[in-house]
Amino acid sequence: QVQLVESGGGLVQPGGSLRLSCAASGFTLDYYDIGWFRQAPGKEREGVSCISSSDGSTFYADSVKGRFTISRDNNKNIVWLQMIGLEPEDTALDYCAAGTRRETTVNPDDYTYWGQGTQVTVSS
Repeated sequence: QVQLVESGGGLVQPGGSLRLSCAASGFTLDYYDIGWFRQAPGKEREGVSCISSSDGSTFYADSVKGRFTISRDNNKNIVWLQMIGLEPEDTALDYCAAGTRRETTVNPDDYTYWGQGTQVTVSS
């Protein structure tokens, strides 16, 4: 069964850090581009970051550039999203997704498999 499972979300104070994990089962992540998306209440889904399967190139939305880092461990079949300097505006349900464009893309239509999400809440 193909599955993506996110973990690592939680409640953190402004300025804090979290590391989200995206673990795959039923398929090998290294053949897939992995994207992180988030959706806050009342807002559109936003593509936050992605990492290409072809050359490991990465993309970050302007809203998170310099604060978030995406990385992958193909041996462990996991992709991480390290988040530092978290702000209340980062509060959202964060999802990872896997696609086969073999390029950096945050177009949701380019992704085939989606996880259920992990909640990130930034509040004092």
